[in-house]
Amino acid sequence: MNTLLPSSRIKIILVSLLILLAGASFIYNQILINRIMEQERKSVELWAKAFEFNYDPVHLEVSTTLNRVADMLSMYPNVPDSLERMIRSAEAARFTEDFVTQEIITPPDLFNIPVIVMDDSGFPVHYRFIEDEETDVKELAESFAEFHEPITITFGDDEQMQNQYVYYGESPTVRYLRFFPYVQFGILALLLGVGYITYKSITRSEQSNLWVGMTKEAAHQLGTPLSSIYGWLQLLKDKNQNDEDNLSIAYEIENDVTRLKGIAERFNKIGSQPELKVVHPEPIIDEVISYMKRRLPSLGKSIDVRKKIETDTKAHLNPELFQWAVENLIKNSMDAIKETVADAYVAITVHQDGNQMIIDVEDSGSGIDRKYLKEVFKPGYSTKKRGWGLGLSLTKRIIEEYHKGKIFIYSTEINKGTIIRITLPI
Repeated sequence: MNTLLPSSRIKIILVSLLILLAGASFIYNQILINRIMEQERKSVELWAKAFEFNYDPVHLEVSTTLNRVADMLSMYPNVPDSLERMIRSAEAARFTEDFVTQEIITPPDLFNIPVIVMDDSGFPVHYRFIEDEETDVKELAESFAEFHEPITITFGDDEQMQNQYVYYGESPTVRYLRFFPYVQFGILALLLGVGYITYKSITRSEQSNLWVGMTKEAAHQLGTPLSSIYGWLQLLKDKNQNDEDNLSIAYEIENDVTRLKGIAERFNKIGSQPELKVVHPEPIIDEVISYMKRRLPSLGKSIDVRKKIETDTKAHLNPELFQWAVENLIKNSMDAIKETVADAYVAITVHQDGNQMIIDVEDSGSGIDRKYLKEVFKPGYSTKKRGWGLGLSLTKRIIEEYHKGKIFIYSTEINKGTIIRITLPI
């Protein structure tokens, strides 16, 4: 028996595909983030050099001196104009560097990376792109240092040299990219989930059509021979009016044929909306128990079939279909009981719990392995070598689709038994 059904394999394939795509997306995203972070560090280093140059007092002092010398030289007519122009050109180069720094390297809309400049004592001397003004800048700098090594910049000459440190965080682009794999994973999971639900819906529809087609055809095929058998039975009874033994056998055959007719009618109801009646389940259960007890000798087992009704509440039932469902459950329980079991029993208990009617079918059978609990109600699952695996599947369809109830394994234990529970709305 193949216990791994196609739907389970498809589910595993979809989950594996989702994990593979998510893993590939995460790896590629990390590579992209690392490359962007390398570029951002180079950008911050460039900004740090510009900051160092602009605010270095030595550079300012040199610029002031050059301007003063040029002014003094202009006062002496004997000094060549070319010397003054050379000094002015040098200072003009200084202004050009300032323009490059201010307009190209450090414009506020180019590198929106949060930056904090700290001196040797840990005092923040400059910061930018810090969104919350109430943020503790020192703590923020420490958090930046956990991810990026600070960049050192130096001011002054050899005698008055001082260091400052540039701490920087991540740009909004990198922060967005860190969340992107999770967003992509969610979208992929949603798409695969929708695909799987669609597949299940199509599969369920196909199974439903198959069920209806099989049952309708079975009912049709049974109709003609049953009518013929009724005619032969009537002829047999007419010819054995004086033979009580043969007449008794004929009546027993007629009972079984009547039952076959009922089964054909059950098949004919599958696929159409059954008529529900407000009835008590006890007479239906009694009829099933009576029939199953007569069937026990053919099973070669001694099984005690028990019944316990603890409520007088009625439910909306279709007697024929509900009888079929209970019959399948009792038959399944009897088949699960081994011949060597000393106290073999099948017990049916009915009680009320709020606005629900609870029907438990308990047996002392071999139990169900927990890894198969989700499979037992699926078509094709069977522990018997010659089983078709349709009984519990059909029962689930009758209870849940036609009676709007629920059926599930309430409890089970290997070599101890199983309780299958039905809940019906009242």
